[in-house]
Order: sequence, then C-alpha cells, then structure tokens
Amino acid sequence: MFAYFDAVLLARIQFAFTVSAHIIFPAFTIGLASYLAVLEGLWLWTKDKRYIEVFHYWKTIFAVAFGMGVVSGIVMSYQFGTNWSVFADKTGPILGPLMGYEVLSAFFLEAGFLGVMLFGLNRVGPRLHFFSTLMVAAGTLFSAFWILSVNSWMQTPAGFAVNAAGQFVPDDWWAIVFNPSFPYRLVHMVLAAYLTTALVVGGVGAWHLLRAPRDEGARIMFSMAMWMALIVAPLQVVAGDLHGLNTLEHQPAKVAAMEGHYETQKGAPLILFGLPDDDAAETRYAVEIPNLGSLILTHDWEGEVQGLKAWPRDERPPAEIVFWSFRLMVGLGLAMVGLGLWSAWARLRGVFYQARWLQRAAVLLAPSGFLAVLAGWVTTEVGRQPWTVQGLLRTAESVSPLDAAAVGASLVAFILVYFAVFGAGTFYILRLMAKRPDIGIDEDIGPVRAAGITPAPAIDPDRLIRPAR
Repeated sequence: MFAYFDAVLLARIQFAFTVSAHIIFPAFTIGLASYLAVLEGLWLWTKDKRYIEVFHYWKTIFAVAFGMGVVSGIVMSYQFGTNWSVFADKTGPILGPLMGYEVLSAFFLEAGFLGVMLFGLNRVGPRLHFFSTLMVAAGTLFSAFWILSVNSWMQTPAGFAVNAAGQFVPDDWWAIVFNPSFPYRLVHMVLAAYLTTALVVGGVGAWHLLRAPRDEGARIMFSMAMWMALIVAPLQVVAGDLHGLNTLEHQPAKVAAMEGHYETQKGAPLILFGLPDDDAAETRYAVEIPNLGSLILTHDWEGEVQGLKAWPRDERPPAEIVFWSFRLMVGLGLAMVGLGLWSAWARLRGVFYQARWLQRAAVLLAPSGFLAVLAGWVTTEVGRQPWTVQGLLRTAESVSPLDAAAVGASLVAFILVYFAVFGAGTFYILRLMAKRPDIGIDEDIGPVRAAGITPAPAIDPDRLIRPAR
C-alpha cells in the first residue's frame, strides 16, 4: 500500500495532518479566552446581565474546544520521539526547555484557573472569578508565546552553538527566545487567533439574527465581532507585510516560492495568478502587474528580487504548494477587511442589525479564519523545506529510522481516530452554536393581539435584573 512513499514523506504527511488538526483549536481558544474576559469585564463594569449570559453561552464552547486542543497537542509531542527522533536529539537542548516553559508558565496557568472559570462564579464571587478568567486568557497567550518561539527558532535559528555530538546547545537564551522572526510571527499569529474567533462569534451571532432579529445576545455577539474585524483585519495586513519583509531578509527562498519567481530580476512583477512548475522552473500562464512585486518586497520600484534559481535545486521549497497557500491566506485576509468595512458602512447608515446580506456574508466567512490559519501554516512550514532547522538540519536527516509501512500504518490510524473523536467533538460544538441565545427576545405577539389580549410590555434588556453581588 505504501510502496510508492518513503518514510520521510509519510512522516511529514503525518505531522502535517496532526498539526493541522491541532492548530485550529488553539487558534480559536486564544481569541475566545480573551473574548470571555472582555464579556465578564463588561458585565462587572456595566452591571448589564446580557454580557454574563453571552459569557455563559461561549464558556461551554470554550471548554470543549480547549479540551480537544490539549488532547491533539499531546499527540504531536509524542511524534518527536517516534518519527523525528534525530531532530529531537539534535535540537533537544534548545527546544526541550522552551516547550517545558510552555507547560510550566502557560498550561499550568490555564489548567489551574479553568475549573474556577467554568464552575466557580457562584462559589468564589465575581471579582475572583474575573481574575480566573483573565488568568486563563493570559495562559493561552503565554502558550502561543513559547510555541511560536520554538517554531521561529527553527525558521531563524540564533543564540546557539554546536557541540561535539552535533547537537544544538544554548549559547544565549535571550537570542534564542527572541530570535529574528519571533516578534513578527507572534504578532501575526495572535492577531490571526483574534480574527478567527471574531469571525466565528460574528457568524454565530449573524446566524441567529437572521432567525431572531431581536435576540439581544445575538446582537451583542455580532456587534462586538464586527468591531473586532474592522480593527484587527487591517492591522493584520500591516503585520503580515512586516512579517513578509522579515522573511525576505532571513528566508528569501521562501518568499521567492510564495511569489512564484524563479528568475532573479529587478523591477519584478507581482504575479497575481499562475501555475508554478518546479520541474520547468517557471510560472506558466502568469497574470502579473509589472514592477509591483519589487515595490511591495523592497519598497523600490526597480528593487532586485531573487528567484528560486538562485539556490541549488535541492534547497528550493516547492513553489507549487507555497504559491497557492499564500494566495489563499491573503485572499481570505482581504475578504475579512472587506467584511469589517462593510459592517462600518452599515453602522453609519443605521441599518447594522437589519443588513441581511451583511449577516449572510458573516455566516459565510465564519470558518475563513481557520482556513487562513491553515494556509498560513502551510506557507510557513512547506516554505522552509528542505530544512527542519533553516540552513542547518535537513528534513531527510531528521527522521527516525523507520520503515515506510510502520509510518503509513500509524498515519492511517491517526486519520481514523482523529475523524472519529474530533469529528464528534466538532459536531457537538456546532450543535452548541446552533442553540439560540434567547436573551431579551420579544416574541411574536401578533396572535395574542388578534385574540383581543393586551400583552405585558416587553422586557428592556438594558434594565434586566442585576446579578447579586
């Protein structure tokens, strides 16, 4: 069955599958934890009961997503010992402590306060409960900090020496943690997580508004999410540009693959679309804008942009994959910017909650954050090939001495188990999201009036009974 695949390719496919299944959960919970903290803070500040009710609505969804994120993350760490033992041995003195710091400073913080956040509001009081929610949110950000430091060091290694055994050993921990690409990668990922959460929350709110336009909970979700999209999506474009310039400085071959450039040239065009052909070393049927590639990458109309032919063939990343994953990420990012601007226009016209096509667009773009994150990770990781540690350790030299059949069998097992377990968990989350918030709804009273009965006045959500202090 696996006769046409080697162990290296199968190990790469297995890790790509498991990391893709894992990353969608942290990308969601990082933003959702901060959203929960904002909701609870608004409740304590305004005493408006609607905010805590929306908090409880998303709290359960967070708990399920967090649990699946933890389980899927544990599996990945085992693969370093099973499929990538040479990589683990070579990089262990540096990456091992960094991942240990993630467990100590992030996971313990999240796990220690998660129970209080989920079950402790009526036991510890609102202020201590709010502190617990803040600690869970901080824990998710600390986790992103350390994991992205690990990944960034693999992309732009710094602060290390090589011992007699060929291992990378720490020489300067400050340089290791804050390696050249880390600040850009951290900002880019955290903004991506916030956008992912905003689009999901906005999509859920819009879904319920299309069915119950006066549901106050759905209005809060939709409004807050669209504000986040309006503010963060343009910031992400700026952060992405800065990250791209950093990548051009430290990983120019990756940028060449992203742009579909094979020839080094001054005044390089921006290739919008085309079909990269690595064997022929050219992008066929290119639709391009003259000189714009140089202007974007070098900020010079006639700036020189290196093409993939500047590197030996065995050191070039596969442009056929990276070219399209990068365009998917950018295209979705521009759609997010458009959604945010559309929502601002609807607010200015005073039709924000009545804009049905805006709400339908929000529902359509609800999963786009996950797709953009996955496309971004494909661009980052495939664009680094053929290296696991950029320029120092090749992927083919990092794999464990395993037969293709053994790796292939475990890959099939992973696929079956993941689709069963995480498929069921995702289905449950979608069912939770499909449940209407039912906060402050003024139900249809037409039949009541037709019967000659005068109903009681509708409850004003802004004057709901305040929670006990």
